[in-house]
Amino acid sequence: MIYLSLFTVAFAAATLLPLSSEATLYYALQSGADPWGLLLAAGGGNTLGSLLNYWIGRKGVDWLLDHGRISKRGLARSEAFFDRWGGWSLWLSWVPVIGDPLTFVAGALHYDWRRFLLIVSLAKFGRYFIVLGFG
Repeated sequence: MIYLSLFTVAFAAATLLPLSSEATLYYALQSGADPWGLLLAAGGGNTLGSLLNYWIGRKGVDWLLDHGRISKRGLARSEAFFDRWGGWSLWLSWVPVIGDPLTFVAGALHYDWRRFLLIVSLAKFGRYFIVLGFG
């Protein structure tokens, strides 16, 4: 059950919800859960949450703009950052506050999903690998 809970929190934390998957991971580790299982649950959930952001950006950016859910100015600023740094910026997908919009913008700009998935999964799993103390 702890793995499913961690997966769920990590998934939600990768969206725009203000959750801390690291705190949940730390709690789960202290409860004696298997670190490798925790790594898979946290990394997998967080990566899939970012993939959801990508899909929303790819399929829903026009609707979100039309309905005032995101601003054109904010989107333009994010696009300029992404245009400047490209796929390299996705290595920051694990960083709170900026990582979630980056994954959304990658989808809105139709960045190749295979490259997206590779970079984001390495960044997300790498962060949890370090948090768990394997690094």
